[in-house]
Amino acid sequence: MRPERCTSDRGGGVGASRWAVRAGAFALALVGVLLLARGVAASNAAVGLSEASRDALAVPRWLYVATGGAAIGASALLAGFVTDRRFVAQIHGWRRDFGTHPRLRRAGAALGGVLGLALFALVVYRGIDGPQLATINFAVVVVFAGGRAGLTMAAYLLGNGWPALNPFRTIAERLPNGFVAYPTRLGRWPAVVGVLLLVWIETTTGVTDTPERLAVLAAAYGAVAVAGAVIVGSDAWFGNADPVATFFRFYGRVAPLAWEDGRLRASLPAMRLVEGDGWDETGTDHGERRVVSGLDDVAVAVALVWELTFSGFVTTEQGAAVIRTVANAGIPPLLVYAVLFVGGFAVFYGAFLGASRVAVRRVLTTRTPRSLAVAFAPSLLVIAAGYHLAHYFGFFLSLLPSLAAVLVSPLSGPTNPIVLTLPGWVSALNIAFVLGGHLVAIWVAHSTAYRLFPSRLQAIRSQYPFVLVMISYTAVSLWLISLPTATPAFVG
Repeated sequence: MRPERCTSDRGGGVGASRWAVRAGAFALALVGVLLLARGVAASNAAVGLSEASRDALAVPRWLYVATGGAAIGASALLAGFVTDRRFVAQIHGWRRDFGTHPRLRRAGAALGGVLGLALFALVVYRGIDGPQLATINFAVVVVFAGGRAGLTMAAYLLGNGWPALNPFRTIAERLPNGFVAYPTRLGRWPAVVGVLLLVWIETTTGVTDTPERLAVLAAAYGAVAVAGAVIVGSDAWFGNADPVATFFRFYGRVAPLAWEDGRLRASLPAMRLVEGDGWDETGTDHGERRVVSGLDDVAVAVALVWELTFSGFVTTEQGAAVIRTVANAGIPPLLVYAVLFVGGFAVFYGAFLGASRVAVRRVLTTRTPRSLAVAFAPSLLVIAAGYHLAHYFGFFLSLLPSLAAVLVSPLSGPTNPIVLTLPGWVSALNIAFVLGGHLVAIWVAHSTAYRLFPSRLQAIRSQYPFVLVMISYTAVSLWLISLPTATPAFVG
């Protein structure tokens, strides 16, 4: 444990003040929950690729968003009630060991490798040769309903299955590889750029409804991935540079199931994100393998939150109207998208780094802003998972019959595709997913703080700047899922 300039968290005046704040926070949280419950019953929110309801909110949108942020903020204050370090450690340290199961793991890896190769080949082949109608084309339905929605949800709800399915690694590991050492100074920044680039392509190139274009891009991505793995080695490429592998690895850390040290273990959801002091200022791991060990990893976590916020905004009626208005002033639409996309990511990333600098000043710690940003960044992954679930849950359910149809008969598209019309209460779950993700994220931040600081008051105060950033993310997310959706402007 590094030495800290501890501030006393004892004393009658301070204790009375803290209890008064907590009592007020409890009342605020109660009011917020009641208002949100009314908002859930009154709203028909939908985001992303789902069909949107045009019904107006019975609760004013500003009140609906503000109370959501207030509930998150109040929950952070209420977390101050839990100050028993032993109890906090028991929550995030609980594990259930299911053994090694080497045969099962080898069989699963072999089956996953064959399945991944087959699916990739079919995506390329059917994307080019299959029907060019998105709702029945194998490539579009499998990539977006099966991968972007279903496999990602499985990664953070159950466990990360992409390492077994990854067709590019399956190919690369059977070829000579590792001719050049991966430049360590690059870290995971290539994956950050790759994740953002893939989101940019998904949003602006019309691949979601153009099967042939999707197939060409998938083939190009596969060629780059295999070539990169051959040059620098599979472990280095898929551990640092490959955006899809990085995407699933980070989401998979939220899941309750994982292979740790060759053993299958279960934990409470998202509790493997609580990382302690087994590392130094350079990010070197001295204990449990960390999912975030540098500012490049912080950028990945922020990118997973931002990409859903961006795609959520541009697929709303209001977002499309803003882009049309700016573009009609004579600015090229792609430039509008680029400025919004890159600028928004910079704002999100800068806000989180700014929170770490404020936290250092508040708690009078010898830790650096960089170390606090690295320590608290894993909590963002829970926020991203909750927002992804809100963004894609309804979409996945509505296209589940089409996904089953193309998987059962991949070489002949369904003649009568079925798209489910979901009841209104399904879209109301979006609010619960967003708020649930943020609430669990606050507990992750709370547990992390207690592992970092010896003083209870320091541990509590260190969280506040990050919680303010989380409240901002919450307000934006709730606002977006309350808006009716539309096709992105100038995309096609």
